[in-house]
Amino acid sequence: MNVMVFDIETVPDVEAGRRLYDLDGLEEQAIAQAMFQLRMAKTGSDFLPQHLQRIVAISVVFRVRDSLKVWSLGDERSDEAELIRRFFDGLERYTPTLVSWNGSGFDLPVLHYRSLLHGVSAPRYWEVGDEDRAFRYNSYLGRYHWRHIDLMDVLAAYQPRANAPLDEIASMLGFPGKMGMDGSKVWDAFQSGDLAAIRNYCETDVLNTYLVYLRFEHLRGHLDLESYTEEQQRVRDLLRESKASHLQEFLAAWETPL
Repeated sequence: MNVMVFDIETVPDVEAGRRLYDLDGLEEQAIAQAMFQLRMAKTGSDFLPQHLQRIVAISVVFRVRDSLKVWSLGDERSDEAELIRRFFDGLERYTPTLVSWNGSGFDLPVLHYRSLLHGVSAPRYWEVGDEDRAFRYNSYLGRYHWRHIDLMDVLAAYQPRANAPLDEIASMLGFPGKMGMDGSKVWDAFQSGDLAAIRNYCETDVLNTYLVYLRFEHLRGHLDLESYTEEQQRVRDLLRESKASHLQEFLAAWETPL
């Protein structure tokens, strides 16, 4: 098993908003509010498009050989470019199966635009078979390929009307779901300088995604019941060994579901 489950957290790219909407002289909060209002007027939702999102956290669950790890890339001082480089460095080195929830619709397009902005090269990710024939019919970019599994898209049978929130699916399966924060609160936490809370939240999200992925692997016959149980136990052992309070809280919520 060589798997990298990932999730990103984002805030408005206020510098892009300043340039695109001629908002010189305004503070960041005012620019963000203007961006939200412009988007609401245009679409009926204040959720910003992918190219106006700035990445402030990338968390991963990495399962390779006999090891399992969950962490957020870089540290609280890392800038966006470093986070993106670290993400693609792992992919270049290990060529893992990428797993996400709505990664095709959000996380990966954001990573594309931000990589373009920062000049981050990721040849392995963009390979489609020209240099490596193994990618010809199974690339990271192919929607119906398996190098990247967008669980939301796959489980919905590629029908947008059947999409479901990660929180609801995780909770339905007896996993913790959202804990203490959701995406709508990330901007406020960022404004208050609480990057630690954002990174912790992102890690619990990616753990939920990994647990759903393990159930999916059992569903499609890649893990028999014994192997599935063993993989779940790996996650429990990882959490028990951690001293991080948010991971201890995740374990407690998992073992004593409502």
